This record gives sequence, structure tokens and C-alpha cells, in this order.
Amino acid sequence: MIMERKRTDCPALPPGWKKEEVIRKSGLSAGKSDVYYYSPTGKKFRSKPQLSRYLGNSVDLGCFDFRTGKMMPSKIQKNKQRLRSDNLSLSKGKPDLNTALPIRQTASIFKQPVTKVVNHPNNKVKTDLQRGTEQPRQLFWEKRLKGLRSSDVSEEALRTMDLPKGLQSIGPDSSDETLLSAIASALHMSSAPITGQTSTAAEKNPAIWLNTSQPLCKAFTVTDEDIREQELKVHQARRSLEEALMADSLARAAESTRDTEGRAA
Repeated sequence: MIMERKRTDCPALPPGWKKEEVIRKSGLSAGKSDVYYYSPTGKKFRSKPQLSRYLGNSVDLGCFDFRTGKMMPSKIQKNKQRLRSDNLSLSKGKPDLNTALPIRQTASIFKQPVTKVVNHPNNKVKTDLQRGTEQPRQLFWEKRLKGLRSSDVSEEALRTMDLPKGLQSIGPDSSDETLLSAIASALHMSSAPITGQTSTAAEKNPAIWLNTSQPLCKAFTVTDEDIREQELKVHQARRSLEEALMADSLARAAESTRDTEGRAA
């Protein structure tokens, strides 16, 4: 392929920079040209981004035309106008190009226009995230826990806890086991205080007036005497556990001593 090379000085760049235009004389691309730039040290640049990275902030190439090697002030003006137009469109927001009002299609043969409301100040459905994510609870779901009993390692059922007399269940199943499961589930699943069904209407018709965030029992009050009795039960349970652990530790120590004496004999 025959090519003609023309290398000239580039006044738009610092002194010593050269511009080279390579014109193709033969082949399918005859008549086309490629432009290259050479630094004073002889380094070759094939594109404007390469040139910008090399020169950095020393030369403003915003209006530099890589093909002609000249500064084009008209480019700066066009870029400023385009940037100003983009900023103005962003500040105004994306325009709604569809200005036609929607048409309500009814059984009538006439089309009835409706009013198009873009933003309503009293519309809180989309902003109320808690209401949108809150799931309804099934009534009397605690009945599914009926018949479940805790057991020890030997698969023997443990004795059920005795509930205070002040706790009275309401609903279709009024057994103590269901009430205990409902209270335990409420304490585990909710961080709110457990007060029971405070509405008297829930006792007459729990299917309508039941508060699903509270267990299936009537409203109750925890007294100081109830707290003291519970503290005593916890203290006794800890004391029994301590005695059992101590007895187990002594038994292990005695067994270890007998094994040591047997091996020595």
C-alpha cells in the first residue's frame, strides 16, 4: 500500500510538537488519512484521549480538534450550551409528554373524560411503608399448638406449668395448655407489653373484637406478690440446679479416684 506522510508543526500544542497526516494512495481505502501527533521526545499519539492523559492539566484540549490540529472556539460554545440545556432539563424534572387526559371506558356508548390527578396531598398509601408490609394475622392460630408437649432426653413428657388463677382464657378453646402456648408465643414474638384482651367486647364475641397482638386471655394485672412468688420459684430452681451440678461433680471426682487406685493396685 502506497502512503504519503506529511509532518508539520502544531502551533496549538506546546513548542516541539509535530502533527503527522498519513494519506493512503492505493487500495480500497485510498484517499483516507490518519492523523498522529509526536511529542518533542518522539512519542507517538494516535487519539485525543491519549494526548489528554499525557499532557494533563498543562494544556486545555477542550476545544482542540484532533483532525485539524487547531483550537476550535465554536466547540466550547456548543459544549456550554449543551451543558446549560442539560442542567435546565434536570432541574425541571422529566416532562410528561403525554398531556391527553385518560378516558373512562364504560358500558355507555359515549366516552366520559376523567380528571387526571398527578399528586394528591392526602395520599399516604405509598409513603406508609409499615402499613404496606404489615401482614394480617389469623384468628385463633394458637390452636395449632394444641397437643404439643415438651419432653426430656428419654422422650418423657414434662409436667405442665401451673398458671395463676387470675389468668382466664377466652375463645373457642379455653384449656390451660392453649392459654400457656398463647402467652409464651406472645412473649417470644412481640416486644410490646402483654396485657391480655383489654376490651370487654372480646369476651362476648372474640371472633370480631379479638386483638391479635395479645394472647387469648382476659385482661390481667401483675401484682408485687406475683413478682415475689416468681422470684422465689426462680431462686429455688437455681438452687436445685446448683445442687445437681455439685453432686454430679463429686460423683465424677469419686469415680476418677477409684479408677486411679485400681490402676495403681
